[in-house]
Amino acid sequence: MRTQSRRRPRAVLAAVAAGTLLAPLLTGCWAGAGGAGSGGDSLNVLMVNNPQMVQLQKLTAAHFTKETGIHVSFTVLPENDVRDKISQDFANQAGQYDVATLSNYEIPIYARNGWLRAMDSSVAKDPAYDEQDVLKPMRESLTAADGKLYGQPFYGESSFLMYRKDVFEEKGLTMPAHPTWRQVADLAARADGAEPGMKGICLRGLPGWGEVMAPLTTVVNTFGGTWFDRDWKARLDAPEFERATRFYVDLVRAHGESGAAQSGFAECLNNMTQGKVAMWYDATSAAGSLEAAKSPVKGRIGYAPAPVERTASSGWLYTWAWGIQKASRNPDKAWKFISWASSSRYERLVGEQVGWADVPAGKRASTYTNASYVREAAAFQEMTKEAIEGARPGDPGVQPRPAPGIQFVGIPEFTDLGTKVSQEISAAIAGRQSVGAALRKAQALAERISEEYEGR
Repeated sequence: MRTQSRRRPRAVLAAVAAGTLLAPLLTGCWAGAGGAGSGGDSLNVLMVNNPQMVQLQKLTAAHFTKETGIHVSFTVLPENDVRDKISQDFANQAGQYDVATLSNYEIPIYARNGWLRAMDSSVAKDPAYDEQDVLKPMRESLTAADGKLYGQPFYGESSFLMYRKDVFEEKGLTMPAHPTWRQVADLAARADGAEPGMKGICLRGLPGWGEVMAPLTTVVNTFGGTWFDRDWKARLDAPEFERATRFYVDLVRAHGESGAAQSGFAECLNNMTQGKVAMWYDATSAAGSLEAAKSPVKGRIGYAPAPVERTASSGWLYTWAWGIQKASRNPDKAWKFISWASSSRYERLVGEQVGWADVPAGKRASTYTNASYVREAAAFQEMTKEAIEGARPGDPGVQPRPAPGIQFVGIPEFTDLGTKVSQEISAAIAGRQSVGAALRKAQALAERISEEYEGR
């Protein structure tokens, strides 16, 4: 397979702010004072307001600061806002923030732009961190083209199918061990209306390169489609891409949640928790919320691998990870924070003080041999690990790809392209245009990227 072109990416990744990615955007949270950069025994950390990060914020002062004397000032923002702020601060090397939450999409790009500090020497000096315990797919996804490591995962995820076991039993439905999308569509039709107001399935329809386009792209992959072929030819108007998109749109329109065109991860999580849908295909990290102590559906959810069509597997690979800005004045202290926040020791702290189902898992092999975690997360932990280890970011479909990525294309331009395409798909889900019309517009957008990359 041809690898991604080594041409210099655009100087500023302003488009990073254009979309949302996979993890949940659930509740607002206070934004700490970032100031003009940290110094002395303090750090500035900029992070997304996901539940796992908010929990970290609550535990930091009483544990990390107490142990090290390093004060951490957090700026916690919704996903779109935090991506915008990170891209601006890191692109300009302003040094206002020492550490930020980045994903396996941004980290290789930011590293290539010279915006991040490599972590190899820090890892080498910190054997207690145990880098080899980090799952191989996560290590590889956070390693740049120069072979250096630029991120450490806070939690990792793939994708799988979640369904109401009790509803299936009442309706006489059986979830296959390895479902196909055709089987899922049939089950959605039969589960639709199983309880008053219940729909068959929840699928993201909210515009965003990491909202509707994340699950939809995995469907495209397994149906045999791709955004670009190995020679960078745009393929959004190919029969395979159209069949997958039409299938997805038809399924969510016929048996999906109310207001699907404005439903993302958070809305589907709420729908599943509140008993409004019988199935949900999304991130494995959702299981922790569904199985939390106060969840009304705890113990009532079954889990199955990501549905397939022509491929053996189709789950995505994603991690919210920590990156250190190259301009940070406190890289050693930044590493101490990351080493603590991404450690197995921190996972034990969360398990013991909050609950083992809430552990930011999906990143360490030792998590899946921890008896307390295995017992509490028995419903989903093994399937999550298998999905992560089985993800194939370099070869997710049936044909070679020009750039890595399962639910995204690993090039800087994808944030803008994916967001614009998502708007067309969302409009089709809302019934404002046909799938054919949406993909004709999407193909024209993708062809502009093809022109930049072809022949490189």
